[in-house]
Amino acid sequence: MDLRTAYLGLELKNPLVPSASPLSRSLDMAKRLEDAGAAALVMYSLFEEELMHDRDFMDSYLQNQAIGHAEATTFLPSLGDMPSKNERYLEQLQRLKGVLEIPVVASLNGVTPSGWVTHGKALQDAGADALELNVYYIACDIEHSGAEVEQRYIDTLAELRQHVTIPIAMKLSPQFSSVANMVKRLEQAGANGVSLFNRFYQPDIDIDSLRVTSQLHLSTSAESLLAMRWIAILFGRVNLSLAVTGGIHTADDAIKLLLAGADVVHLCSALLMHGPKQISKILDGLQQWLDDSPYESVEQLKGVLSQLHSGNPAVFARTNYVQMLDSYTLDSSSWR
Repeated sequence: MDLRTAYLGLELKNPLVPSASPLSRSLDMAKRLEDAGAAALVMYSLFEEELMHDRDFMDSYLQNQAIGHAEATTFLPSLGDMPSKNERYLEQLQRLKGVLEIPVVASLNGVTPSGWVTHGKALQDAGADALELNVYYIACDIEHSGAEVEQRYIDTLAELRQHVTIPIAMKLSPQFSSVANMVKRLEQAGANGVSLFNRFYQPDIDIDSLRVTSQLHLSTSAESLLAMRWIAILFGRVNLSLAVTGGIHTADDAIKLLLAGADVVHLCSALLMHGPKQISKILDGLQQWLDDSPYESVEQLKGVLSQLHSGNPAVFARTNYVQMLDSYTLDSSSWR
């Protein structure tokens, strides 16, 4: 069976791609992911806030060494002795490119267009095969309209597109009034692909300490269904690559998303929970399913059950909502 797929103009040996996570910080772990069958690797994210903090820290601590006790300045490190997060990220990218045979995608995470041009060009020069641009923006300003939020994404992409030639994938949240239109606009602005969907991690409240807390919750398979719907709607209607991130844990999850029209599926929580061996397990399940199916390749499989090709396209729209509610049978015998 032919498991190859195309993503961002890259030919991959299969559709399984580890997404941005701490796993790519280790060369040994990255190699284990490749050996387990990963077709490409998305690096951990380079965060705009971290770069801004680095810049401010260097400015206040190192550039002002003359302020204070002159005799103490020789004990302070020189600027060149303290590599920034950006420099460390570029070094890790070059190391990954040196030990891996699969494509490496760099990940930029931020909220503003400023700075991404410089960083994007540096990542391209360091050997990144593609860029994943994650505009992680929470519209907290009540005066900020949906149109302004959308334009922030378009402007960030358009600015970066003018200065880099490698493929760019936009990682989107589901919180747009028209996801399909947004994807189409991003394609027109120069995106080579989209990754659906970015997870906005939610704050929690500790009712005992009366404090707002943060806690990481790993995904479940059910979370992939939201992206599956939109991939199925987009398939055949846009010409960019379609990726799914969030909720892919098993071979069944991956197969469903390929049937909907995904080019690749990104893995994160499944790898954090089970390690690189989960890639091999999913690949084995995909191979076995294809062996028992009428399809001879992943390319034949893609989009078979998209809205464009489904025998029941209404299942991806509002009609399904009505049918689901009407078909629910109440079982009050389970109440206590």
